[in-house]
Amino acid sequence: MGQTGASVSARGNAERNAYVVEHLTDALVSLMRGRPLDEISVSELCARAGVGRASFYRNFASKEDVLRKRVDRYLMDWSEADRAAGAGSLSGLVRSLFAHLDEHRDFYGLFAERGLAHLLEDAILASVRFDPNLPREAAYTSAYAAYVLYGWVETWFRRGMRDSADELADMLRAVGL
Repeated sequence: MGQTGASVSARGNAERNAYVVEHLTDALVSLMRGRPLDEISVSELCARAGVGRASFYRNFASKEDVLRKRVDRYLMDWSEADRAAGAGSLSGLVRSLFAHLDEHRDFYGLFAERGLAHLLEDAILASVRFDPNLPREAAYTSAYAAYVLYGWVETWFRRGMRDSADELADMLRAVGL
């Protein structure tokens, strides 16, 4: 059974769109290695990526959005893997998250160097499924886990990303978490 022209066209558009998103993201990361995000123009980013400004604005609202989408993808991959592994404890969650951050150290290191930890907050909240509309105990428990993780990530950045995932998990285990 053959595919309709519309489904082939939609797949082609999705592939082209994925190409544009990947090239814009890679170009932005490359440019950020040399200077702060606010010194990079959308025009320069598009030129480096080899795509038009319309492609940028079709996919992103801002340069920060480019980074957020990459973080969302990375942290959703981590979150799914963490759930599959069944970390179960806060110390296990911390170990898993910091192992993920270390695996992508080149990317996340730019957040540390450029003071962009705040761009991780929403992705961390989503990855631990924080929802203030949950029943009271579940809402506060998920907020506790989410903001502990976010606070530890920001502190890790400020400390130069030098503590290992195992060291951080051991600190939590030592206090019974």
